[in-house]
Amino acid sequence: MTTSILDRPRAGAAGTTTAKVESRTRLFNGICIGVLIAFALLWLIPLAWAIDTSLKPNSETVKTTWWIDNPTIAAYTNTLQNTDMLKWYGASFITSALTALFTVITASMAAYALSRMRFRYKNVVFWFILAGIMIPGQVLIVPQFREFSSVGLLNTFWAVILPQVPTAIAVFIFKQFFDGLPRDLDEAARIDGASAFRIYRTVILPLTRPALAAVAIFTFVFSWNHLLWPLLVLTNPDLMTIPVGLATVQGSFGIRYADTMASAILGALPLIAVFLLFQRNIVEGIAGTGLKG
Repeated sequence: MTTSILDRPRAGAAGTTTAKVESRTRLFNGICIGVLIAFALLWLIPLAWAIDTSLKPNSETVKTTWWIDNPTIAAYTNTLQNTDMLKWYGASFITSALTALFTVITASMAAYALSRMRFRYKNVVFWFILAGIMIPGQVLIVPQFREFSSVGLLNTFWAVILPQVPTAIAVFIFKQFFDGLPRDLDEAARIDGASAFRIYRTVILPLTRPALAAVAIFTFVFSWNHLLWPLLVLTNPDLMTIPVGLATVQGSFGIRYADTMASAILGALPLIAVFLLFQRNIVEGIAGTGLKG
């Protein structure tokens, strides 16, 4: 009887504590959901307005209303017929895909050396690479332009691709992922007579698919949206990427806002498709990198 009496306050205190924790958890989850909804609306409302405007005749775009009296896809038809949109798609895909491929290869090899090999001043090299994140890309435009002009690579895809390949953040992501892998795998492979490159290719890379996918997707998207450097080095209309092409023709649209919005949406469609198809890989890559590091 005495034991049950002594246990009652404890049970009540434990129940009260649990209720408080659950209440705070619900409050925190509610705040997080509210913040996510707010950010989603900040991104979706301009997108919805752009789609709404692109489906209006140009004569109706001056009206600040969501309602469309005469919905039409004439803006999309005009954009596809009066611009080299399909060529720009091809150029953007080539430059973005090759940039992502070369970035994944070079960054993963550099990260493998920094993570799994032993050599003097390894940490100094790593911090020197990370220092590149703090250097604005605009600072390098003039020397890079002179460099590519001297070797005759201006107005080529290589002038767009090569400057985007060295990416410090990609090296950091790969290194963090590699650091979390057991080193027993390397030792077992060395006992079997595998070289350093074979260990990298057959043991390490297959285990880092989430990081590979995340880096490849983010690099592809960044390269697809890159405007300033391609605008400087590309003058041939057949080689222009989507941002460069749209920048050259939007001025000719004048006040035809429907055509302008339609061209912007057509340029963004591939990126939306990439995120919808590979969003799971992006989340797994970033989450795995954070946990391993």
